[in-house]
Amino acid sequence: MKRTVAVPKAIADDVAYARFRRLGDHVVLTNDAGRFHLMPQLEFQRMLGGELQLESPSHVRLAELGFLRSQPKIDVLADRLRDRRGYLMVGPSLHIMIITLRCDQICGYCHASRTNLDSQGYDMDEVTARAVVDRIFETTSPSITIEFQGGEPLVNWPILQLVVDYATQKNVTAGKALMFSLVTNLSLMTDEKAEYLLDHGVMICTSFDGPREVHEWNRHLARASSYDEAVKWIKEINARYIARGHDSGLAYVNALLTVTRATLSKPREVVDEYVALGLKAINLRPLNPFGFAARTWERIGYTGAEYLAFYREALDYIIELNRKGVEILEKKLALYLQKIFTDNDPNYMELRSPCGAGIGQMAYNYDGKIYTCDEGRMIGKMGDDLFEIGHAALNTHREAVGHETVRAMAAASYLDSVPGCSDCAYNPYCGVCPIYNYIEQGDLFGKMPGSDWCKISMGICDHLFGRLASEGPELRTLLERWTREKDRGEAYCVKAGSSMTY
Repeated sequence: MKRTVAVPKAIADDVAYARFRRLGDHVVLTNDAGRFHLMPQLEFQRMLGGELQLESPSHVRLAELGFLRSQPKIDVLADRLRDRRGYLMVGPSLHIMIITLRCDQICGYCHASRTNLDSQGYDMDEVTARAVVDRIFETTSPSITIEFQGGEPLVNWPILQLVVDYATQKNVTAGKALMFSLVTNLSLMTDEKAEYLLDHGVMICTSFDGPREVHEWNRHLARASSYDEAVKWIKEINARYIARGHDSGLAYVNALLTVTRATLSKPREVVDEYVALGLKAINLRPLNPFGFAARTWERIGYTGAEYLAFYREALDYIIELNRKGVEILEKKLALYLQKIFTDNDPNYMELRSPCGAGIGQMAYNYDGKIYTCDEGRMIGKMGDDLFEIGHAALNTHREAVGHETVRAMAAASYLDSVPGCSDCAYNPYCGVCPIYNYIEQGDLFGKMPGSDWCKISMGICDHLFGRLASEGPELRTLLERWTREKDRGEAYCVKAGSSMTY
């Protein structure tokens, strides 16, 4: 007589709280601490029915990751969650100074609503600049990044220098981890300005939209080629970093791409342009409906589905290049991967819960008005000052942080209270922008299932986890390299120990 042996089973009630999403033949499970597990649909059904064998690989993995009640890892998961949300305890670290609205380029997607070079009354003056720096140093954050934006910040060069010098002087006493960042189109760069920026450790970031025809269609410069100016100075500044003995993996020009309708048909060409320039990262940023972009959307805009088709093809090509030994990563996915594969949170303001508006960043307009974030300042330029939270000459930093709009923004972007986000499997990795919701849907509290923001974020995560499910450890090993970015504060920080916070 054949002897039967009873096989121990896991019971359904043993499964701890988890969010899940079905992806083809697999299911992705996540918990509040950001742990994830990919399992076949059949095993998922067995788990729900209490029929998953105790010694099965999925059961072992679920126990290791804290998905089972019978094998609690509460302390480990609580420590991970506390570390990942540590940004909530430090105060605003990113401070965006709009030192002018004047600009020499005309860009169809301009979010800043720039003005012409000969316009009057759109430059930050010395009194306002000093008041803004004074407010910035009232933050409780141990690290500060002052980011110069415009318009084109190089138009107001004396104020940029004043802020760098004044903030550096104040930091002798304050002892913050202080960094400076400049967002510039590079067309007004000179040898003298470049040397000053490098001498003072100012990180340089520029817009670079890929192939010449796309870049120049997006960004018009009357007196020269916007493409040629960008390429020239990216190469020149990166060469100067190397000549000064800097690590080229730390000190380099950040290049940002904004995807317009002209970009959608050129996913590989865009990536090839970045590779040809020796750039190690590309950020495939979708358009936001702010500033000029709101008025030119019919010409330059697209649907979330159209963007995702472009993004998937570009990302697949980037992964293909990585397998051939080419070093380049996609920045948005790299941010997700840090939250998915590691215990660290990169503190990217739009991928926080709640978001960084007013509690992680602030924006200071040329006239001294303080906004929750640069997007809030953009809405102010469009005639709606809902997101104004103070004035550098009239209000303290504490008063700005405590403004009722800051509280509303935090409530509207806390994912556990947002319908559609609270039970989404990608909740631990994602974030929402209340200002995007406000523009698109007329409410800070967005209806996320109908939002392109949500469709794009979910589409990126679906593509990632779908590929991980089908390709397994080899792809994960490749992508884990994208989470090992070096601390660029070593090259730029006035005081050692800082890391990028945006």
